[in-house]
Amino acid sequence: MFTGIIETIGEIVSLERRGGDLRLEVLAPALDWSDVALGDSIATNGVCLTAVKLTGQSFVADVSVETLNFSTIKYWSLGAKVNLEKALTPQTRLGGHLVSGHVDGVGEVVKRYTDARSERFTLRAPKELAKYIAHKGSITIDGTSLTVNAVNGDQFELNIVPHTLVKTVIGSYGSGTKVNLEVDVIARYLERLLLGDKAAEANGAALTEAFLADNGYLK
Repeated sequence: MFTGIIETIGEIVSLERRGGDLRLEVLAPALDWSDVALGDSIATNGVCLTAVKLTGQSFVADVSVETLNFSTIKYWSLGAKVNLEKALTPQTRLGGHLVSGHVDGVGEVVKRYTDARSERFTLRAPKELAKYIAHKGSITIDGTSLTVNAVNGDQFELNIVPHTLVKTVIGSYGSGTKVNLEVDVIARYLERLLLGDKAAEANGAALTEAFLADNGYLK
């Protein structure tokens, strides 16, 4: 688990295709490596990756086909900058929100504009994820814990303060930038719980307005 509070920005220094999936290396001299061990999890642009090799200033990780399909890693190239966060401990301050590092899908920046000292971003989410994004709710963008300022269909707005622009890769975003999205895990569990016994069926019932009405959730 993570908090969505980025510790430093790393750089992709190696990308190696291996039998259909990928092995990569991330260089991060500014990260505190003193408490990192083989097998530890490091959120890399929001993707929970397992360190299979450590060099002192970098780590190597394997990326499965599943992760490639649901994240922006398939678009990465040498020199790409990535947000990094080590896994939280019982002593970690939960400054953001609970982040699993399990990316739900890829979103896209629609537009960016200046609002006083902050920057405003409008992003588009995949339609199947839009229902989990709520006004003033939490969302993770490339591993960064953020608050949703407005929602309009499959689009939502973010207000990014100067500190976050400097300390994360968000400062480099422009129209068309692809980003990793992780929705609030509570919304996913709530949907599953509302389905009740129907959730155990082979193809599961869909949580629609009709389903909610039929099962007494709406009057």
